[in-house]
Amino acid sequence: MPEIKKGHTDNMTDQEKRLPITQHFTEMRQRFFRSIGGIVAGTVIAMFFGDQLVLMLLEPAGELADNVQSIDVLEYISVYFRVALTAGFIIAMPWVLYQFFAFLSPAFTPKEKKIIFTTFPFIVSLFLAGVAFAYFLALPVTMFFLFEFGSDIVTVAPRISTYIDLVLRLLVAIGLAFEMPIILGTLSVVGIVSSKWLASKRKIWFVLAFVLSAFITPTLDPITQTLIAAPLIVLYEISIWLTRIIGRRKPATAA
Repeated sequence: MPEIKKGHTDNMTDQEKRLPITQHFTEMRQRFFRSIGGIVAGTVIAMFFGDQLVLMLLEPAGELADNVQSIDVLEYISVYFRVALTAGFIIAMPWVLYQFFAFLSPAFTPKEKKIIFTTFPFIVSLFLAGVAFAYFLALPVTMFFLFEFGSDIVTVAPRISTYIDLVLRLLVAIGLAFEMPIILGTLSVVGIVSSKWLASKRKIWFVLAFVLSAFITPTLDPITQTLIAAPLIVLYEISIWLTRIIGRRKPATAA
């Protein structure tokens, strides 16, 4: 249940003020089921293109994708539905985010609501930018390293379930990592972080970026680690720049 800020009640309607706690739980349940419904609808749509999506996810491996194989009878159908579910979640993400922010909206002032819904397209765009970065840059380098490492001794022939799980994990994790400017910008708006504080933690973040890269990627080679850590560092710098602008506008807003 969203917490209603003190001082914001003046901007709320009388109807919002009178909302009992049971109604908040009812609305939360409704928005949860609407989100699930959106994911189910997205998954059903994605299932019509399941084979094409699997082939698309094999593309980053290039010619080496010929080595990927299905060992168990049920392995491919399991992969098929996991890919459809992930694609369904991505398709439904704008709808799910809308339900989330709509539930929290009573806790915000009209101006904060306007800012949130104005930045809404950027939230989706940044996630898709992260997915595109992972698909076109990070995955080909990672897959080439994984397939070629030790290939003069053994033939690397991964199971398709292992391969697809790795690809989906990278796509979603990097997509979420690209939301950093939005998250830190929001925290700056509510006064939790500032540009000075973020700048003072820059060296710590440089280290954390490589630690996160180690968790996101399955390899410890410096090329892949740097490939993932570099955009995280750039996004952090963009976040500092963004929070600095937000900080400069706060006094003008208060006036």
